[in-house]
Amino acid sequence: MANWSHTDIMALEGRFRANLINTIAGFKPALLVGTASAAQEPNLAVFSNIFHIGASPPLIGLLVRPSPEGTERHTLENILDTKHFTLNHFSPAQAASAHYTSARFNRPQSEFLACGFDEQWREDHRAPYVAHAAIQIGLELVEHQLLAVNQTHLLIGSVRHIYTADELVRPDGSVNLEKAESTVAAGLDSYHSVGPGQRFDYAKPDQPPRKKS
Repeated sequence: MANWSHTDIMALEGRFRANLINTIAGFKPALLVGTASAAQEPNLAVFSNIFHIGASPPLIGLLVRPSPEGTERHTLENILDTKHFTLNHFSPAQAASAHYTSARFNRPQSEFLACGFDEQWREDHRAPYVAHAAIQIGLELVEHQLLAVNQTHLLIGSVRHIYTADELVRPDGSVNLEKAESTVAAGLDSYHSVGPGQRFDYAKPDQPPRKKS
């Protein structure tokens, strides 16, 4: 059985350590983040460090890793400049194109154009959506924190718009991600399909778990 202490982990080769820590916590959502510069130059990048913060008000968090000196972070810069960004689901069939957005394209080259995605601009939002995405979310930046522990940027977005087909939303409000053909990620380079999963009723201490039909 493999066993690494903190000292052992820090002694590992850098890429091995990054892959280990990026996959050890399990699957994460893989989403395309759409932004634009103040000059309306569109940008698209795949992210998996995205998480629910709260529903009332509706908030979603995005982590942007620290930048090596001299490295541009177009997504971060655009969000800080315009305060707007979008989250867009993509299917496993689009995984190669989505992964390609992680290449370091220079401004003003558009990842939309380079990677085969179409822009969709909607009223009152300063960031582009991915056209035809099964689920589109428009967010406005409400808080930005630089984490002292490792200089990672935490961006908290207020959900301003949600666009999705009616048939993807269940009667209880949950979204059928399998039917949406959404994608999840493991680490920095591995993309996976979403299965049917298992759903349960609200857990109570005096009742055994009950599956939802």
